[in-house]
Amino acid sequence: MPEADLETLPGVGPATADKLHDAGFDSFQSLAVAAPSELSNTADVGESTASDIVRAARDAADIGGFETGSTVLERRNEIGKLSWHIDEVDDLLGGGIETQSITEVYGEFGAGKSQVTHQMAVNVQLPKEVGGLHGCAIFVDSEDTFRPERIDDMVRGLPDEAIDATLEDREIEGSADDEEAVDELVDDVLEKIHVAKAFNSNHQMLLAEKAKELAGEHEDSEYPVRLLCVDSLTAHFRAEYVGRGELADRQQKLNKHLHDLDKVGNLYNCAVIVTNQVASNPDSFFGDPTQPIGGNILGHKSTFRIYLRKSKGDKRIVRLVDAPNLADGEAVMRVQDGGLKPE
Repeated sequence: MPEADLETLPGVGPATADKLHDAGFDSFQSLAVAAPSELSNTADVGESTASDIVRAARDAADIGGFETGSTVLERRNEIGKLSWHIDEVDDLLGGGIETQSITEVYGEFGAGKSQVTHQMAVNVQLPKEVGGLHGCAIFVDSEDTFRPERIDDMVRGLPDEAIDATLEDREIEGSADDEEAVDELVDDVLEKIHVAKAFNSNHQMLLAEKAKELAGEHEDSEYPVRLLCVDSLTAHFRAEYVGRGELADRQQKLNKHLHDLDKVGNLYNCAVIVTNQVASNPDSFFGDPTQPIGGNILGHKSTFRIYLRKSKGDKRIVRLVDAPNLADGEAVMRVQDGGLKPE
């Protein structure tokens, strides 16, 4: 939606339109899902004017009303499924990781959380006929985990049919057996992963807003943003807000951060994957004492919760803990030099 169109809303002149655009509100839809208080603070307009702008944007964007279940089902057909290229895991997740949803992956150190984010940053770029979403990825790195060398390994470790289909899609001459063609493909895949390192929780929240701007810039491009990874979501919040006295502040900021991420997923039809740290519950006498941190706020906001658990050697247990429309269950995968592989 062009910036000039915003001036058709009540109370929005050229100066206010510029402020809204600078704050990341460059379409009717982005204004329609904003809170008046948020608009007032970021665009320097009064609460009353902000309410009028949001109300008018909702009318213009035609959102916020009731609709029938069949209409919802029709819209859900637009949701993409990002394949893991591991049949057992894809079956567990109903076809793969959904767009317009937050998928939380938690587990102890070395369980493979960052391996999942790297693999999905590769898989999302594949053509749809081989399980990808034909899009680019945004990677918010809060624990210095992103490694381009690992992306290289995973591209080379893709199934031959996936490599061949991607080479053809990108008009790169050669096949999976052609080293020069695969080298060119690796460079092209890395070019389509936008990485930013978050230095603290406030910077991480700012990067979520920047991710929204970047997704908007790429919306009409050949490779729109179809994946947003945050690895890890909770590391900075856990380090900066220590003790029960700061728990409420931490949860409030984490809640806003999750809503910002969710907004990117819904506005631009992209999958959001967040990794989460864990803590051991010393009061647990039975079962697994490992619990994800982030409390109920993260538990309620995550659409899908996946628990990664170490097994023998390179085996990892992928357990679906929570999903709105899928049964809980487990699958097995391996973490190898070429990426995530079937058992």
